[in-house]
Amino acid sequence: MVAPPLSRPATEVSRPESTARPGPLVSATVAILVAATCIPLGYVVWGAISVGWSRAYELVVRPRVGELLINTVSLVVVTVPLCAVIGVGVAWLVERTDLPGRTLWRPLFVAPLAIPAFVNSYAWVGVIPSLNGLWAGVLISTLSYFPFVYLPVAATLRRLDPAVEESARALGSDSAGVFFRVVLPQLRLAILGGGLLIGVHLLAEFGAFAMVRFDTFTVAIFQQFQVTFDGAAGSMLAGVLVLLCLVLLVSEAVARGTARYARIGSGAPRAAAPIPLRHYTITATAGLTALAALALGVPVWTILRWLSIGGADVWDVDEIATALGQTIGLAAAAAVLTTVLAFPVAWVAVRSHGVLARAVEGANYITSSLPGIVTALALVTVAIHFARPLYQSVPLIVFAYILLFMPRALVNVRAGLAQVPPGLEEASRSLGSSPTATFFRVTLRLTAPAAAAAAAFVFVAVATELTATLLLAPTGTRTLAMLFWSFSSELDYAAAAPYALVLVVLAIPVTLVLFRQSTKVAAL
Repeated sequence: MVAPPLSRPATEVSRPESTARPGPLVSATVAILVAATCIPLGYVVWGAISVGWSRAYELVVRPRVGELLINTVSLVVVTVPLCAVIGVGVAWLVERTDLPGRTLWRPLFVAPLAIPAFVNSYAWVGVIPSLNGLWAGVLISTLSYFPFVYLPVAATLRRLDPAVEESARALGSDSAGVFFRVVLPQLRLAILGGGLLIGVHLLAEFGAFAMVRFDTFTVAIFQQFQVTFDGAAGSMLAGVLVLLCLVLLVSEAVARGTARYARIGSGAPRAAAPIPLRHYTITATAGLTALAALALGVPVWTILRWLSIGGADVWDVDEIATALGQTIGLAAAAAVLTTVLAFPVAWVAVRSHGVLARAVEGANYITSSLPGIVTALALVTVAIHFARPLYQSVPLIVFAYILLFMPRALVNVRAGLAQVPPGLEEASRSLGSSPTATFFRVTLRLTAPAAAAAAAFVFVAVATELTATLLLAPTGTRTLAMLFWSFSSELDYAAAAPYALVLVVLAIPVTLVLFRQSTKVAAL
């Protein structure tokens, strides 16, 4: 996730930028994508209408729904701010202080992204079998998702021009004053984008919370569809989940505002002078070491422990190789397509203003907040009734991945486009370049790091996706996540360990690419 760099002393620009009308191709692509995102939502609405309003009311006002609402809201309200505080704090220590070993800490705190949340949950349950409830969910979620804030904040801190902070210090501000008055406002887009992404993940996560026996709306929906086959009750729960997502979207949109952070010029080449920690060095190092041990040490140790217990018998090389190949193929196809399709939506969101632009962007977040099983059931229903050849096909499951993970690409591409001043594109067109040539020569070049980060995010997400894959995968498809869940749900933790290890190893190089690309400054 790439936050827009600030290359000169940053002052927030509140006046609206010039807007441009999207071309026919962009308009058609956006219209098709918005229509596609309405399929899962339409499935939920259709389910509510089909049971009648009185029955729908009875299903929504049940005490069980109130319990799930408290659980889900509590999880989001506690976890998102906690991830923001940890992400910003770690990024500031690593990027702006004289903390020893900064080159090691930088990629180390991106590494938790390589460990799926349900693998993290599996690891902690292996260490503490009695782990359950809200605080178990908060622990697993925070350790799994704080890099969503750390990564863009660290990238932004590395790009900020130190002249602004030096000026503030010259005017009498201490380090705390400079941070809260000068630095923190410039991190707003990065924090809000990461926080929104975390919130959406919390609403849609299933495996991690099911393993620690913490019931959220997503866990309950899975139970309704898979255990009781009560589609009406599941649809009502999904409807409440959509309302929660709307609250998240509106909150983020209000906090984000309409300010832009684009700058012209490559900025100051020098880095900011590190702030001396002095006698706090030991405390800061101990805190970061503890965080790394909790986020990385526990899952790695647990996986290796179960591998040792299982021995050579748990390694089915043929099955692992087949699952690995299928996982890479699906993840790569979905990553490329999702990133490409994110460009027109991000262009409308960044270059246009008003309710329509926000609605186009928000439609993708609403769909992704729905559990994978709801999106999968919606697509199964549509395929059976209107496109039977697509049922249990690779195109259908890739389409589901696009709907589910578009926000991962959109947050990155939107941030990349936000750093491209419209004046550069206008200058290119005024010199005779067509809109297409301008896109490839100017826009795409400047947003390439963001696009690479977007593709990496989607690749990791697809490789670890579980619920939609279980329902939509063509016959014979066995991804790493499917096999891991099959063994771990049967409490055969030793047999699940090889698949957990391969999932982590598969995600590590992609996560490192994400780290490098997200901290790369595009030269203008």
